[in-house]
Amino acid sequence: QVQLQESDPGLVLPSQTLSLTCTVSGGSIAANNYWTWVRQVPGKGLEWIGYISFSGNTVYSPSLASRTSISRDTSKNQFTLQLDSVTPEDTAVYYCVREAFNNLALDFWGKGSLVTVAS
Repeated sequence: QVQLQESDPGLVLPSQTLSLTCTVSGGSIAANNYWTWVRQVPGKGLEWIGYISFSGNTVYSPSLASRTSISRDTSKNQFTLQLDSVTPEDTAVYYCVREAFNNLALDFWGKGSLVTVAS
């Protein structure tokens, strides 16, 4: 069973960089599938942020691409989201998710990490 666990940065100051790491167990991030970040702003729907593939390629949402970077450490089986120049509008629950290679289903989810951007 694949399990994902987000780190917990908690509070981030405006204009700073948000950094979240997802630790994966039960499957290698370098084997197959896409390793994805999504977020949910309180009271709104899910927003897809981007992914890093099993080969290390990255794809980002056009609306966030200028501020987003996703990287990985295959030795630790982790992937990391960095979002630059955050504002209070980036306050959300952030989820790391496995996106299945064969059908693009978001089939395994972390529990989510609430990140608050405030001074």
